Amino acid sequence: MKIMPCPLNGPRNINEFTYGGELRHMPDPGTCSDAEWADYVFNCDNRAGVVTEWWLHNASSYWFLAERHTVSDEILRTFDPKELFDQRVDFTLPAKLPEEVSA
Repeated sequence: MKIMPCPLNGPRNINEFTYGGELRHMPDPGTCSDAEWADYVFNCDNRAGVVTEWWLHNASSYWFLAERHTVSDEILRTFDPKELFDQRVDFTLPAKLPEEVSA
């Protein structure tokens, strides 16, 4: 049985977690092109070595970060996102949505 140390809940069975993807720099959604946003959402670097990844503890809905070696699958450390982020990104809708085009 593989154990992952959750920063909030302690050591837990790996089956309690869902992989959320590699940590990547997010482009500004208000100014980037559709191609840049699609690259950010759908693609990953998929490199061999140590990567920082998002993980979710399913039972508590707690998102955290893990450093994992992709070749050996060894989890080097897990930590709260507050170590890297000091503010929340707020995605807001435009004040007025464009009118729907009727055909």
